[in-house]
Amino acid sequence: MTDAPVRRAAPSDTPAAPPSGAAGHGTPSLSEVAAAYPDPPARRRPAGPRLRRLGKHVALVVFGFVMLYPLLWMLASSFKPTALIFREPGLIPTEWDFSNYTEGWNALLDPFGHYLLNSAIVVLGSVLGNLVSCSMAAYAFARLKFRGRNLWFAVMLMSIMLPIHVIIVPQYILFSSLSWINTFLPLIVPKLLATDAFFIFLMVQFFRGIPKELDEAARLDGCGHGRIFLRIMLPLSLPALATTAIFTFIWTWNDFFSQLIFLTKPDMYTVPIALRTFVDATSNSSWGPLFAMSIVSLIPVFLVFLFGQKYLVKGIATTGIK
Repeated sequence: MTDAPVRRAAPSDTPAAPPSGAAGHGTPSLSEVAAAYPDPPARRRPAGPRLRRLGKHVALVVFGFVMLYPLLWMLASSFKPTALIFREPGLIPTEWDFSNYTEGWNALLDPFGHYLLNSAIVVLGSVLGNLVSCSMAAYAFARLKFRGRNLWFAVMLMSIMLPIHVIIVPQYILFSSLSWINTFLPLIVPKLLATDAFFIFLMVQFFRGIPKELDEAARLDGCGHGRIFLRIMLPLSLPALATTAIFTFIWTWNDFFSQLIFLTKPDMYTVPIALRTFVDATSNSSWGPLFAMSIVSLIPVFLVFLFGQKYLVKGIATTGIK
């Protein structure tokens, strides 16, 4: 009787089991598992994408410096003597003069803080007016159903294309008949009547993105349009409201034309008109104090944009895609 041939086992593709503990039983340690399954060799990332990314960042830095150069030059010039401002156009002053700020603050009939206060009154009134009136008008266009809604919405959009130079003369005649010239009323009252169609359109687009199921649930609880507007729509539209407030603040603070038309008394001047008085028609201008007060006037705008930037970006991003 012959022995049967021993059949050799074919090699398997499956990896060998990890080694067990020292006694052959139990769970293997982490070092043994790591030794049995070594990590694959790390792949080097190609240098091309990193170089392109670095080039983009360098280009953005250079472009940002070019855009900020006039502001940096004005800031440096505010610390130079007037005789050296245009003689030495560099950003680092060779001679420092801090008296430009004190001279500019007291150069006009009133201290410059008086004109800052006048601008603050106009800006706060305009911001509150736009927030109240534009939000109410936007809610009407977005949620209410009335006859001619699409027609009036189209008329509102067409009013954006009207330049201020077309309507400034009728406005001046109207406000002059009401004896509102040299008061802040011509600059604040129109904001209470939802005259800024851009902000109405902005809020309409935002309100349309809010689900109507929230309105229906509120009506089942007995809420009318007033409570729906105050308790549901306004809290949810904080980014759009913040965007309206920031843009209104910046545009009103920097407005020169309309404030020059309606405010002619020196004690009613706002910041843009007060800065204009530093420039003399005979070219004998106080450039040092002018640049110093220009920097002071930019501080409120910078602070508002700095602290409201995230709301501004969020409001525009969530509104433009509707």
